[in-house]
Amino acid sequence: MSYPFKANRLLMRNCLANTLAIDAMVRLIRICRNDPERVALHKPQPSQARTAIVQGPVKSTGKGTRLALAASALFAFAAWKGSALATAATSTPTLDNYIRQFEASYHDVRTLRATFTQEYSAWDRNRMESGDVYLARGGKMRWEYQKPEQKLFLSDGKDVLLYVPEQKQLTRTPIKESGDVRVPFDILVSHLNLRRAFSKIEFADSVQPVQPGDRVLRAYPKHGYEEVYHDVVVELTPTFDIRRLAVSYPDGTSMTFTFDQISRNVTVQPSMFELTPPEGTEVIQQ
Repeated sequence: MSYPFKANRLLMRNCLANTLAIDAMVRLIRICRNDPERVALHKPQPSQARTAIVQGPVKSTGKGTRLALAASALFAFAAWKGSALATAATSTPTLDNYIRQFEASYHDVRTLRATFTQEYSAWDRNRMESGDVYLARGGKMRWEYQKPEQKLFLSDGKDVLLYVPEQKQLTRTPIKESGDVRVPFDILVSHLNLRRAFSKIEFADSVQPVQPGDRVLRAYPKHGYEEVYHDVVVELTPTFDIRRLAVSYPDGTSMTFTFDQISRNVTVQPSMFELTPPEGTEVIQQ
């Protein structure tokens, strides 16, 4: 996706650079031809790479000195132009580069812990829940819901389990048959590959980030999954932590996860992804 405002600034910067370069060349030609209108340019210091100090007419010097002064001005300007363009390029990475940086940042992540808020919006009704989440390689996850009621969502890599103590009920579903929105989060601690997961990814500059400095991506489903969800919006911190992930569904509803206190490669015990329900719990196998 293009950036109209940043692209315009870069274009204006290039036009200014070219104009100044032509002006410097004209000055060089005038000096070499002993034109009466001569300009002396002070050599900029390292901290003044962008500033060229222009003085009025000066007394004639030798041709070699005049040429050296003009050449110094051109080199100084060329260095400024290159530095400005390099800065612009690094401050606005391309989509592919940004995605590669995001994926690379999770290459060595084996576990992840965070606090979360989950908000489900359905037309004129909202439901908000919060708690702690733990992820580990092998499709393992543990979502500990604390508010408004306690419940536990687990995955051992084979099955997903939802346990609601107040209802004394445990629902077990094979992970391959589960369409739960929490299941795909395991890609963060596996081999993260966004191009494989989505058909199209773009910068979502129209979406206001929660925090200044964050970047927002929008991803679309692969063919055959259009009826499952409409799109996914992901907000990333400057260190590529997921601050927010929002899933929009074709029926107009949405599910938004907001994460905080994110820690990578924390120590987790295998028992955290196991559950033996208390006696008297109703077990529903789906």
